[in-house]
Amino acid sequence: MNTLHRLFGTTAAALLILVPLALGTSNVGADPGAVRAFSEALAARHDWDARRIEALINDEAIHQPDIIEAIRRPAEAMPWSRYRPIFLTEARIEAGRAYQQRHRRWLTAVEDTYGVPAEIVVAIIGVETFYGRYAGNYRVLDALRTLGFGYPPRAEFFRDELEAFLVLAREEGFAPTDPLGSYAGAMGIPQFISSSYRAYAVDFNENGRRDLFSEPADAIGSIGHYLARHDWQADAPIAVPARVEGEDWQSHLYESLAPQDTVATLAAAGVHPSTPLSAGLDARLLQLQAEAGDKYWITLRNFYAITRYNHSALYAMAVHQLAERIGGGGR
Repeated sequence: MNTLHRLFGTTAAALLILVPLALGTSNVGADPGAVRAFSEALAARHDWDARRIEALINDEAIHQPDIIEAIRRPAEAMPWSRYRPIFLTEARIEAGRAYQQRHRRWLTAVEDTYGVPAEIVVAIIGVETFYGRYAGNYRVLDALRTLGFGYPPRAEFFRDELEAFLVLAREEGFAPTDPLGSYAGAMGIPQFISSSYRAYAVDFNENGRRDLFSEPADAIGSIGHYLARHDWQADAPIAVPARVEGEDWQSHLYESLAPQDTVATLAAAGVHPSTPLSAGLDARLLQLQAEAGDKYWITLRNFYAITRYNHSALYAMAVHQLAERIGGGGR
């Protein structure tokens, strides 16, 4: 088997054979030396042809300036009062209930296998792609090339993801020029980044492939697996509203999303949950900017697990509240 076939599989190898070896002809937004060093490093690690990798990045991948603009203004930078209405809509709630009914078999299997409630899995898919309807319009290759070589604040991360994407293309047998995804290179029904796809995607329907693009069963199972691997606790609380009194609570507002307190230490600082919680539970005080004034929540280990999927408290709260509405609770 030649290097191209080992790299991407038969179909993609045939595509790449057509890539000219004259490098740098469309190398907009990328330092040629950085692309060459990256290509040579990948070739050494994976027994690939460095010239083909360099040609793929320079001549097949396209620098997309609007991707740079998009990553500079993520939705998670909004206040909660603007973020929440995007996802807590009647249309998304009703579509979520329909999705849950349609895929009840796999959602029940996720609950049994990983201990993750069906509503949480459905809500993640609802927030990420509106239940698979909007999985992204950018080629993943373009997104990762643009950010890996044109966005210095996170270039190293996105170059790592580009490497993971090329390895994933070889493993799963698709052409690297084919998949579409988000501006950050997330893809498929659950919007996994490449490294997460490789590490956490599962063949949940056992048909011989891990397909997060067109198989809801695999997407559902992979979300459950991801959360379980990030310490989801079955039947444990996620978050509860709280009230604050005095001033000591202000010193318990931490930037870290991980719980830094317990329910007991927060109570001692004047933070009181709306429903009883065990005093020893790991906990974090969350302050959200709402239209009618700030709201306070005590978030717990399962809330933190959701933030491992997307590192944002706003995201995790949207998932939590959407899940409650899909399940018939909440207001």
